[in-house]
Amino acid sequence: MQTLGALADPTRREIVALLAGGEIAAGDLARRFPVSRPAVSRHLRVLREAGLVSARVEGRRHLYALETAPLRELDAWLEPYRDLWARRLDALDTEIARGRRAATREETR
Repeated sequence: MQTLGALADPTRREIVALLAGGEIAAGDLARRFPVSRPAVSRHLRVLREAGLVSARVEGRRHLYALETAPLRELDAWLEPYRDLWARRLDALDTEIARGRRAATREETR
């Protein structure tokens, strides 16, 4: 799944998060990161190749937009695992609550 590979990098995840707010010019994206413009361009290329972003040219500017289809496919792939994690997190929440109650009883003794 190319989407997972593209999203494995934290910079690319941040780019996707920024683009979730709407279209952004490549230069504006590059200014938001502590890496070089060519590095941001490489990240954008990986995201483009994975189908997560699209680019269009407006004059001299390259504008990038988020493409949601790969994210929907990833969401559909993850769906069967949600119940598993929800049950485990519920069990963890129960154990944390028990621990807090036990600690409170110890404090009041």
